[in-house]
Amino acid sequence: MPYIDYQTMYAIQIRIITVIIAAMKYYIWTSGCQMNVADSRRVASALERLGYDPTRQAENADVIVLNTCVVRQSAENRALGRLSSLRPLKKQRPDLVINLMGCLVGVKDNPKIRKAFPYVDVFSAPSDLKPLIQYLMHSRRPPISDIETKADRIIAESDLTMPKNGKNRSVSAYVSVIHGCSFACTYCIIPYRRGVERSRPICEIEAEVRALAGQGIHEVTLLGQIVDRYGNDIPDGPNLSDLLRAIHPIDGIKRIRFLTSHPHWMTNELIETVAELPKVCEYVEVPIQAGDDDVLKRMKRGYTVDEYVRLICDLREYIPGVSIATDIIVGFPGETEKQFQRTYNLLADLRLDVVHLARYSPRPGTLAYRRMDDDIHESEKMRRFRAIEALQTQISKDIHASYIGRKVEVLVKGKRHDRWKGRTRTNKLVFFETPEDRLGELVSVKINWAGAWSLRGTPFLGMSGEP
Repeated sequence: MPYIDYQTMYAIQIRIITVIIAAMKYYIWTSGCQMNVADSRRVASALERLGYDPTRQAENADVIVLNTCVVRQSAENRALGRLSSLRPLKKQRPDLVINLMGCLVGVKDNPKIRKAFPYVDVFSAPSDLKPLIQYLMHSRRPPISDIETKADRIIAESDLTMPKNGKNRSVSAYVSVIHGCSFACTYCIIPYRRGVERSRPICEIEAEVRALAGQGIHEVTLLGQIVDRYGNDIPDGPNLSDLLRAIHPIDGIKRIRFLTSHPHWMTNELIETVAELPKVCEYVEVPIQAGDDDVLKRMKRGYTVDEYVRLICDLREYIPGVSIATDIIVGFPGETEKQFQRTYNLLADLRLDVVHLARYSPRPGTLAYRRMDDDIHESEKMRRFRAIEALQTQISKDIHASYIGRKVEVLVKGKRHDRWKGRTRTNKLVFFETPEDRLGELVSVKINWAGAWSLRGTPFLGMSGEP
């Protein structure tokens, strides 16, 4: 019998699995943050390496993955509703595999949720593909030897590939660089559901970005619950500036972004790195959450309003034209009308580009849930929400109006109806019309219309050319 090396044997066995489950389909439902989007991309790639094809209809799938979020009660309710809706389908088709993944499961075993949903076949912690892949390999016949090793191999390879439902169409990708969070704000459930911080090695991230670039990805966004704490869990380890410098030279990558940052770890070194590296975009997400020092202290945010204001000034000084996004929570326990007004006034003064706005939602297990009364009525939370929403809508309109008549560089990411759409370096959404296929290109667009949420314009032949 001729000698067959390990690599060849692995390829043959994976091919056997693929043939066995040929024509089977998967469906993924994703809720929540960009981290979940990145995880779902990896799940899709791994399933396709097992021979599954994507479908847009859950009813047509042989494997259904629900990648869930519980950062607010509304997100948890959506996930539970979606999961409950699958029960009749599972009853009709017992062979259907249902995988519940993400923060609804958490990093610790959760007997309550297993008991509540006995029709779920696989429960997966955030970012953990292994339970699903091993389950699918175990359930197929004939049995495959050394399943754990082969599952690890498939999962590792999934980091390096775009799935079919994105390949040749997606030009941007999210890349997780640090998992979990070790900085527990009093309102936040994430550390309890995603675990402590675990930074990925630079070489591993670099290999992933290089592989994605080889498949047509032109823009990567580096992700972390607190991305600027990257490397903080490694003694004498690298930091986010080191990581940005490592991936910056990769051919094919035109733009680099990162999110979400924390004011305390947005260092001068990081600001200077963003200003220095041409591929790193002039866009920063740095949440303040509230504009009152007492509220920030109860939130355990670790900075004052004055420190945040100085940071915004530094960003604007060192990164000309920078676009800044923030997060705000209204109705945090004990927030008085005067404290809310300070938040409102701060946003009116800073005039940031984007405000991600949320009403406080008590999350069981958090310090705020255990020790603070949710004493702001929902109607008052909504009033405060609407007040800041109206303020920020006007600020966004004013900022966007300043773009009229200017030429901006747009990375084209797809079409909406008959218009191409893309993003500027400052993350502004731009629409334009042209009969040519411009997907994945950097196009110069002269802006002639501005709204609160998007811009429209006319493309130029080149960044300095004529129309």
